[in-house]
Amino acid sequence: MSDTADTAAPFAERLSVAQIEESTELAPKFDAQGLIPAIATDAATGEVLMHGFMDKQALQLSIETGQAHYYSRSRQKLWHKGATSGLVQEIVELRIDDDQDCVWMQVKVAGNGASCHVGYRSCFYRSIPVGKTVAPDLKLHFEELEKTFDPVKVYGNTPNPTKI
Repeated sequence: MSDTADTAAPFAERLSVAQIEESTELAPKFDAQGLIPAIATDAATGEVLMHGFMDKQALQLSIETGQAHYYSRSRQKLWHKGATSGLVQEIVELRIDDDQDCVWMQVKVAGNGASCHVGYRSCFYRSIPVGKTVAPDLKLHFEELEKTFDPVKVYGNTPNPTKI
């Protein structure tokens, strides 16, 4: 992570289960890589738009600006969602789970409302059939049949963050 990501954020030190689960102190638990999972859902529909990670700096900036910031594991840097695409996620509500190791944001997305770099509205644009044996011939099902935008027009020559 960047040097600035390791600077002290205004979060409480985790001291007890009671403090973490029952107090009003924000004491997020970041994993060994300094990250916390973040889920973004559409504030109007509840649809899951994306899952990402935040480091301390991304969480702090999200709180301070009201716009979603993430830590890109593939690019190894802070990422302001929508800085390149214009698809900024305005946070309507930000919640943290009971043991403070995951955040959930209800967001409004600027522009065409899409959040996926592949061009679909949601990063969760395919479903996995259940009740079947997992086998090499198991096929994903496209729930979104058309892309919301053309990623080449939006991102141009920006490298694709998906890594093999």
